[in-house]
Amino acid sequence: MSADLSQLVKAYDVRGVVPDQWDEPLAELFGAAFVEVTGADAIVTGHDMRPSSPGLSRAFARGAAARGVDVTEIGLCSTDQLYYASGAFDLPGAMFTASHNPAQYNGIKMCRAGAAPVGQDTGLADIRELIESWLDAGTPEQKPVTPGTITQRDTLEDYAAHLRSLVDLASIRPLKVVVDAGNGMGGHTVPTVFAGLPLTLVPMYFELDGTFPNHEANPLDPANLVDLQKRAREENADLGIAFDGDADRCFVVDEHGDPVSPSAITALVASRELARNGGSGTVIHNLITSWSVPEVVREQGGTPVRTRVGHSFIKAEMARTGAIFGGEHSAHYYFKDFWNADTGMLAALHVLAALGGQDGPLSALVAQYDRYAGSGEINSTVADQTARLAAIKSAYQGQEGVELDELDGLTVAATDWWFNVRPSNTEPLLRLNAEARDEGTMAKVRDEVLAIIRA
Repeated sequence: MSADLSQLVKAYDVRGVVPDQWDEPLAELFGAAFVEVTGADAIVTGHDMRPSSPGLSRAFARGAAARGVDVTEIGLCSTDQLYYASGAFDLPGAMFTASHNPAQYNGIKMCRAGAAPVGQDTGLADIRELIESWLDAGTPEQKPVTPGTITQRDTLEDYAAHLRSLVDLASIRPLKVVVDAGNGMGGHTVPTVFAGLPLTLVPMYFELDGTFPNHEANPLDPANLVDLQKRAREENADLGIAFDGDADRCFVVDEHGDPVSPSAITALVASRELARNGGSGTVIHNLITSWSVPEVVREQGGTPVRTRVGHSFIKAEMARTGAIFGGEHSAHYYFKDFWNADTGMLAALHVLAALGGQDGPLSALVAQYDRYAGSGEINSTVADQTARLAAIKSAYQGQEGVELDELDGLTVAATDWWFNVRPSNTEPLLRLNAEARDEGTMAKVRDEVLAIIRA
C-alpha cells in the first residue's frame, strides 16, 4: 500500500476502492491508529452489507485489540445504528460502509464517544499521518500489553426502541407505506423499527446485497427513485420512503409518487421538534436549504441558524448552540436527542407521525412547507473553479438590491430569488442551487448563472 493516503482519507471519512486503494492489513493499521488518537480503552464497530465489510471491520478490531482495547462488534447495522451504540455505550465507534458508492468501494465513518464526529480537524488528519509514518518506517515496537477482547452484541432492538421513544406514534391512523431499501441496510433495520406500528409495509429490495443488483443505493439521484415512485402509485400507498446504502439518509415521495424536497421534510420535522420543546429552540439548516426552512422555524417560535454544507459543520453548530434539530438539502437530519447525530430513520418516523396524525394526504400536508420554486442541485464540469466563481461574482456585484456572501462558495440573494454556487472538494465541478418565488423567475436566474458557469 502507498504511504500517501490522500486519495483514501477524505474530509469526513475514509473512502476508497477495495483492494486497489485499501485492504484488511491497512484496516488493521486504521484500528491501531484510531485508538492511539482517541485514547480509547474500549470501542464499538459495525458494518454494512458490502462483501468486503465483515473482513475490513474484523481487521480494524484486531488492530485495536492488539493495543489493549476491548472491542464490541455490533455486526450488520445502519450507520445511525452505530451512532446509537456509540451514544448509548459512550464509546468511540467505527462504521464500515461506503454509503451510496458503487460495490467496489468501502470506507470507515469514525466518531468519538457519544457519536461526536471525527473529521479532518477532529482527529482524522492525525490518524492519516500516524498510519503514513508507520507505512514509511514500520509500525513502532509497542510496550507489551494484554490484548483487548473482541465480543459481539446485538443492538437492533434497543436502537429501534430508542427511536420509537422519541416520536409519539401511538395514535396514528393506519398507513400504507412503500419502502425501497435499495438492497442496503434499510432492509435490516426497517422491519424491526416499524414492528408493531399500524402500517401496511410494502418492501422493495430488502435483500441485503452489496453489489446493488436493482439500482444504486443513492436516492439523491432521481433515476434511483423511479421504481419507488411507480410502486407507490400502483399500491395506492400513502407515501413511499427510500433509504441510501447505509440507511442514514431518507427520501420521501407522496401519494402521487412525487418527490418531497428534503427542505420540506426539514421544515416539517423542525416544526414538530419545536412543538415538542415548548415552541422554542435553535434549528440548524445549511445555506442551500429552501427559504421555507428559516421561515417555518421563525413562525413556530424557533431560532434558525445558517451553516456551511457538510455534517461536521452542522454537528459543530448543533453542539455550540444547543440546537434541537438540524437538516440538510441532501436528506441528512440531525437530532439533539440522538447525540446530535444524523438519522434518516428518525426523520421517517416523524413523517409517519405527522401524516398519521391528521386525515389529509401527504401532498397537502407538505405543501405548507414547500413554498418556493427550486432548481435542485445542478453540477457543471469546469476547467477552473476559481475563475468561474470570480466571473459570477463580478456579474452580480454592485447590482441594486443584490447581496453577496461567501460563507460557502458564493451566495447571491435578492428579494425574489437567491442562488449558491459551490466548488466540489473532490472533482472539477461547480454545484448550483437556485430558488425563487415562482418557477419563471427561478428558471431565468438558473439559466443566467449556468451561462456564466459554462461560458
